[in-house]
This record gives sequence, C-alpha cells and structure tokens, in this order.
Amino acid sequence: MTALGRFNDMKIITMSSRGALLDGGAAGEILLPAGEVPPGSGPGSVLKVFLYLDFQEAVAATTTAPAAQVREAAYLKIVSVGDAGAFLDWGLPKDLLLPWSEVKREQKRLVVAGRRILVCVFQAEDGRIAASARLDDFLLDEADEFKEGDQVSLLVADRTDLGLRVIVNHQYWGVVHNNEVFGDVPRGRRQDGWVKALRPDRKLNIALSAPGYAKVDAAAQGVMQVLRTHGGFMAVSDKTAPERIHALFGVSKKVFKQTIGALYKERKILIDETGIHAVK
Repeated sequence: MTALGRFNDMKIITMSSRGALLDGGAAGEILLPAGEVPPGSGPGSVLKVFLYLDFQEAVAATTTAPAAQVREAAYLKIVSVGDAGAFLDWGLPKDLLLPWSEVKREQKRLVVAGRRILVCVFQAEDGRIAASARLDDFLLDEADEFKEGDQVSLLVADRTDLGLRVIVNHQYWGVVHNNEVFGDVPRGRRQDGWVKALRPDRKLNIALSAPGYAKVDAAAQGVMQVLRTHGGFMAVSDKTAPERIHALFGVSKKVFKQTIGALYKERKILIDETGIHAVK
C-alpha cells in the first residue's frame, strides 16, 4: 500500500529511457525520472521514494527528501501568496499549499512572501498534501511513551514566559525552561533534546543537553575540538560568564565546569590562571 506525502519502498517493474516504472499497487505504475534512478538499479530493485501530486495532480515519485513528510512539522519559507493561500518551499518542484482556512485570523498579516512560517504537513480529505499553521490541531500536550533521559528530536517554536516551546518528535509540545536555555536559540532550529522530567500532568520538560555522564562525555569532545581550533589554548575558566561559555561551547556553565574537571583528571588539559591548555 502506497502513502502520499511519505517515503515508500517500491519495486521497479521495468526501465525505459524516461526512468523507472514503479509498482504503485492500487495507484498503478509510477514513474521515477531517469535522473533520480540510483546507479545499478533494475527490474526487481526496491527503492525508497517520496510520493506526491505533481502539477497535473498525478502521483509522482522522487528520491529527493522534502523538508517534511505528512504528520511532520517544519519551518518553511513562503514563496508566494494568492487567493487560495500561501505557497511554501518544501524542497520539491511543486510548492506546498498553505490554505487560508489553515491559517488563524491573527496570523494572516504575517503570511508574507519571503518570510518563514511554522507548519504541520497533512493530507486533506481530497487526498492532496497541504500545510497548516494551526499547530494545536496536530500536536498533543500530553505524552506517555517517554522515560526520563530519552533522546528526542526538537523543532524550536517560540519563546514564552517559561522558556522555549518546542515540538518533540513532530508529535508533542514540550518546554525547555529558561534556566536550561543559553544564548540565542532561533525559531525553526532543529536539534536533539532529552526528556528532563516526567511530570504528573504528562507534559514534557525538555533539556537541550544530555543528562548525567552522557552530557559530560559529549561536552568533553566538543571542548577539545574547540580548543584545537584555537591552537590548543583558550582564555576561559570557571569564572567566565555563562553566556560566553554557551556561545563558545554550547553548554551551560555547570556542565562546562564538570567537563573541564573531567578532562583535567584525564590529563587531557592543563588549567592555570590564564585559561585552559590542551595537553600535546
């Protein structure tokens, strides 16, 4: 069974100068253009392709990965605005439609060509793939499937009084509290995160760095890499401002202090009044 707006594993039926004809089941044969057929492929080969509707509303296949599949969120650039809505660049030849019906009234003034907008991709009742800015219609506030320390994917949504509101695994809302945020974290950034706490109300508290020793191990690799790019010395210490620490190394000051302590014990760095030195 094929699914529009998603990647599908599809078998090549036959090859021609136009490309590969894929077995689309009930959808019939689907052409993958010759320029996108992987070298060495032939009848019987199974390819992973993305299915969408082309300009003629026919099912088309591509090996190009769009910015988001159906049931995923993305921060997309507005290409143009018309009577039907806004058209978004999602990385495919045919732009993605954001219908006006899927835009809240207070958001319409922000839908301007050249700007970006946070949307969820969905399949409409008529089968077409579209975008919606009504994120709360697609994302859940409560989750049961996680445990503390689980790694998740994040898409940064916006700032609130509590901290960063983030989209977790394209399915849930989560919050990164202000004391976990250092430096500028722009809207639309994709990055890894970790479940910090399991709340009684089943809402997700998220951290931007790994818990416990995993956090220090990951930070240690980063500190050593930054040190090497600075010639093996940096004028930083446990007295350096937290904002500068985060700007340089991407971690909180607490994690930085733990990390340089661990690196010092492993004799990978020396620490003196001028800063930290990589041991040659």
